[in-house]
Amino acid sequence: MNFGGLPPEQTDRAKAKFLVLPVPFEESVSYGGGTGAGPAAIIDASRQVELWDEELLRETCEAGIHTLPEFKPARTKGERYLKALAEHAAELVKEGKTLVSLGGEHSITPALVEAVRTKYPKLSVFQIDAHADLRDEYEGKKWSHACAMKRVVDLGCKLAQAGIRNYSKGEVRFVDRGLVATAPAHLTRTPGDVRKAIERFLEHLTDDVYITVDIDGLDPSLVPGTGTPEPGGLSWYETLDFLRPIFAQKNVVAFDVEEVAPLEGNSVSQFVAAKLAYRMMGYKVARG
Repeated sequence: MNFGGLPPEQTDRAKAKFLVLPVPFEESVSYGGGTGAGPAAIIDASRQVELWDEELLRETCEAGIHTLPEFKPARTKGERYLKALAEHAAELVKEGKTLVSLGGEHSITPALVEAVRTKYPKLSVFQIDAHADLRDEYEGKKWSHACAMKRVVDLGCKLAQAGIRNYSKGEVRFVDRGLVATAPAHLTRTPGDVRKAIERFLEHLTDDVYITVDIDGLDPSLVPGTGTPEPGGLSWYETLDFLRPIFAQKNVVAFDVEEVAPLEGNSVSQFVAAKLAYRMMGYKVARG
C-alpha cells in the first residue's frame, strides 16, 4: 500500500521527488492513545484524496511519491528507537529527496530534525500544534512528546509556532526569553493577525526550514481523532494560510504530520492529515 494509491510509474524510488516514511512510534502518550496506528491510517486514507489539486491546478503525484516500509526496528524502544530513527533518516536524506514522515507521536520530530541537520546545518523549524511542547521533561522523560520542541531548540534550531493554545507556566517563561517566535491561536483569529505572524516567522526562520504539523493544531471539530485535543484550533484554510508563504519564501527541506489517533467508524482525521500532507507536497513542487 503506497501513499495515494499510485501506479508504479509514479512511485519509482529513483525518480520520486518525495520519500514517505511511516513512523508508528507510540510510547509517551499522556492522554488518549492510538497514534501508533496513525501512519497506516493516513496512507490508507490518502487513496481517497483526489490527485488533482484544486488550489494548485496540478497532479502533484506526477513529481513522484515513493512510500517506504514502516520504521520498526526489532526489539528497540524509547530513546534507542529514536536514535535508530535519526540514523535511518540521515541515510534517507542523502538521497536528495524531500522526506515526508508520518507519525506516530510527536516525540519522533527531534530525531528527524537531527537527521535533516546533517545536510542542512542551519535548519530552522516551523511548528503547527495545539501545545508548545517546550517542557524540559515530562513524566520523567526528556524525549516525551511534550518535550519535542524543547529538544529541537536544544539542537540549535530556531523555532516558530502557530496554533498554540496550551502552555505550562514554565513554557511561557521559556517563550518570553525570546528564543521562540510564537503566535498563540487566540491572537491569530483574523487574516490581518495571520499576516503579521507570518511576517514575523519569515524574519525569524532561516532559509532552510523543517515543518512539523501536530494534527491537534487544527480544531478538533476538523480532526477529532487525536490524543490530546484542544478547542479553538486552526481551520483548514487558516492552516494553509500559515503554510503557503513559508513554502513559497523558504526552502522547506522536509516535513512531518503527527499525532493522528484513528477513531473507529470515523475516518475524517486521517483523511484531513493525508490531504494536508499531499497539499504540502504540492506547495513544495510549486516552489521548485
